[in-house]
Amino acid sequence: MFRKFLSLAVAALLTQAAYARPAAAGTKAEEEARPAERVKAGIAKLGIGPRARVEVKLRDKTRLKGYVGEATADYFTVVDEAGLANRVAYPQVTGVKGHNLSEGARIAIVAGIVVASILIALAAAGGT
Repeated sequence: MFRKFLSLAVAALLTQAAYARPAAAGTKAEEEARPAERVKAGIAKLGIGPRARVEVKLRDKTRLKGYVGEATADYFTVVDEAGLANRVAYPQVTGVKGHNLSEGARIAIVAGIVVASILIALAAAGGT
């Protein structure tokens, strides 16, 4: 009985060891670079110009509101309502909220308005 239990325990441990993965430990620089890459991708997705509205939270607890005026490989600029440009390095950012509709979303909204207008016009014409 003891041999069966021992062999089952060894088999379970070997099975568990086969599925174990080593932990992916990165350096501190790599860990800090991951969020910066996400911020960079988000800024690139928003684009630049007055339509690319953002709200940025920085590591020093400050918040910037405005639009993305420029985006480079190392930093981007946030232009506020007064027209002042603030240069922000990607690693300084803890959070970004973008307020920009994509081109596809704009097309869908316009198409929905056109279809609704046609339906209203047909309903009005058919009712009289």
